[in-house]
Amino acid sequence: MRRPLFWLLMALSGAAALAGFWIAKRKNQPPEIGFARATRETINSTVPTNGKVEPVEWGAARADRAGAVREIRIQRGQFVMAGAALVDLDASEAEAERASAEARIAQIKAELETLHKGGRAADLAEISGSLERAHLDLEAAQKEYAALARLEKQQAATSAEVAAAKEKADQAQAQIQALEKKKAALVAAPDLASAQARLQDAEAALRLADDHIRQSVIRAPIGGFVYQFDLKPGAFLNAGDAVASIGRLERVHVNVYVDEQDLGRVAKGMPVAITWDALPGRVWMGAVDKTPIQIVPLGSRQVGEVICLIENPNRDLLPGANVNAEIKTDSVENALTIPKEALRREGSRTGVYLLEGDRVVWREVKMGVNNTTRTQVEGLQDGDAVALLSDKPIKNGMTVRPTFP
Repeated sequence: MRRPLFWLLMALSGAAALAGFWIAKRKNQPPEIGFARATRETINSTVPTNGKVEPVEWGAARADRAGAVREIRIQRGQFVMAGAALVDLDASEAEAERASAEARIAQIKAELETLHKGGRAADLAEISGSLERAHLDLEAAQKEYAALARLEKQQAATSAEVAAAKEKADQAQAQIQALEKKKAALVAAPDLASAQARLQDAEAALRLADDHIRQSVIRAPIGGFVYQFDLKPGAFLNAGDAVASIGRLERVHVNVYVDEQDLGRVAKGMPVAITWDALPGRVWMGAVDKTPIQIVPLGSRQVGEVICLIENPNRDLLPGANVNAEIKTDSVENALTIPKEALRREGSRTGVYLLEGDRVVWREVKMGVNNTTRTQVEGLQDGDAVALLSDKPIKNGMTVRPTFP
C-alpha cells in the first residue's frame, strides 16, 4: 500500500516543479503585444451622429367637424391623390336634416306658387264665379235702370220704380267691389313676405346640412403616401383632430443632431450617408441642406440641428424613423493611415510605439483627417508597425513579442 502512494507523491511533486518552471519561463518572456501596419488609402473624415426622418412636403388631414368614424378607406403606406376620400364620419343626423329641409322647401315653394297665382284654386274659382254672376246682375240692373229712366221721361214709369232700379244697380256694383276685395285678400303682402322668409330659412338649413355631409368626408390635403394613420372604425373625432399624415417620400429631410464642437466642420453641400437599424445593409445618400442657427440641449448634449436632403427613391425610409448619419467633411487620397487605437498621448504630445526589431520605440506623429476607426498621420513610413492599445503597459525600448491580428 505504501509503494503506490510514494510514486503518486513523486509524480505530483514533478508536475508542480514543471509548472513552476513553465511559469517562471513565461514571466521572463517579453509580453505579447498586438500591432497594425500603416497603410495608404483614401480616408474620409466624417461626423457620425444620429437624426430623425421627416418628409420634405407633407400635410395633415384633419376632421372639419366632430363625429364618429363610420368608414375607413385607406391604410398606412397607401398612395392617395389630393382630395381623395380618407375617412367617412357618421352623417345620419345631417342627412335627416337635409331631407327635412328639402321637404320644407318643396312645401313653401308650392305655397308661394299659389300665392303668386292669387290664392288657392278652389277659393279663386268660387270668387270668380261670384264675380261673373255679380257682373251679369250689374249689367241687367243697369239696363233695367236705363229703361225705366226713359219711361219716366215719357211718364210711363214712376219715380219710385226708377229709384228701386238704381238701388238694385248700386247693390250689384257694391257686391262686385266686395268680391274684388275678397279676391285681393287671398294674397296679402305679409303672407308673401312670411313665405319668402320661411323659404330662405329652409334653404339655409339645407346648405348647413350639405356642409355637414360634405365635412363628414375627410379628404387628403395633398397627394402622397399615408405615413401616419391609426384610426379604427367607431372612434370619435373632435373638430380639428389629426386623422392622417400624408407626404411625398421620394426625397426626405433628415434632421441630424451634430454636437456643438463638431459644427465648425459641417457646411452646406457636404455628402451625407444615412443608415437605419430597421433595414440593415441599406444606405441612403444625400447632402447637407441647411446648417443650424442655434444650439439646443438634447439630453446631456448641446447640439445644432443640421437639415440634410436625402434621396429616397424606393420610399422605404419612413418619416419618424430614428437613423444613423455620417457627414463626410473631408477626403484625402493616398493618405498614410493607422488605427485610432494605436495613438497614445504623452503629456501634450501625440505619438505611437513603433516596432523596431523586437523592441518598441516612441515616435511622435501629427494627425490629419480621421474617421471613426482610422486617422491620417505624418511621421511614419508605409508598412511601419505600430502597437495597438492593450491592458499590458508599454515603455520606450521595451522588448515585445509582436502579433498582427
